[in-house]
Amino acid sequence: MESNAADELLLELDSLRIYRSGKMDRLHHPVLAPAGVDAATGVTSKDVVVDADTGLSVRVVLPARPDPSKKLPVLVFFHGGAFVIESAFSTTYHGYAASLAAAAGVVAVSVEYRLAPEHPVPAAYDDAWAALQWAASGKDEWLAEHADNGRLFLAGDSAGGNMVHNVMIRAASSHPAPRIEGAILLHPWFGGNAVIEGESEATARDMAKIWEFACPGAVGGADDPRMNPTAGGAAGLENLRCERVLVCTGEKDWAGARGRAYHAAGAASAWRGSAAWLESEGEGHVFFLEKPECAKAKELMDRVVAFISAS
Repeated sequence: MESNAADELLLELDSLRIYRSGKMDRLHHPVLAPAGVDAATGVTSKDVVVDADTGLSVRVVLPARPDPSKKLPVLVFFHGGAFVIESAFSTTYHGYAASLAAAAGVVAVSVEYRLAPEHPVPAAYDDAWAALQWAASGKDEWLAEHADNGRLFLAGDSAGGNMVHNVMIRAASSHPAPRIEGAILLHPWFGGNAVIEGESEATARDMAKIWEFACPGAVGGADDPRMNPTAGGAAGLENLRCERVLVCTGEKDWAGARGRAYHAAGAASAWRGSAAWLESEGEGHVFFLEKPECAKAKELMDRVVAFISAS
């Protein structure tokens, strides 16, 4: 019996399988954490529906016992997961947002954006932009009472780091647009059709397959400007709508070469902001989520806190 070509397996990873037909099996099923008081950090969180039509929602995380007389910075966070898996409500990302809110003294807004393939990219980018605008508006009662929307930060890991970049580029051409003080790209996922120094050809090929699956309208495959910010036709990094950027990666991060290239390109551009860099020695991709109590994860958290605290 001949096999159905549409059922041909194009890619299999620990977390997913992608088929030629466009079907995907999610092998990673995150455990969800309820909103409320977090025993480990003392923060309080709640879930808010931002757009009932699209289903966009956010988890707002408030540090323990905030001083009503002191307004806190707002940090909008985009989770990773290659645009196809994970959740802002998972134990992994709830835990990270809670830890970050407690350590940095920020109101965190963790975004539950739509995933591909049910909602192909650019749905995730559109949700990220809508969540940023919502957070900046201060319409939510917690944000109105505790947040300084004049001190607005973006952060995200892996695909979420990619989303941070694309939100900044969108802000540059949108009027009016929220003022973004700082952006933190944690092990950002960028790519390109041509392999660069320090990049694994096999990994780059697999990541390009995921990108083209998540974004079937990608122009030029992995050289789509949303995936490759330095490709021809991409908006120059001098257009970043942000005052300060921190790019972080791991020495053994499969996405590290692209993160280094992004930081170098931004620093060499005519952008007027400041670009900082941190590489965690001996560590792989998003290690800080997998082992948040290790010394290097704490060092990374300290650097993120210091970045937010600087003014």
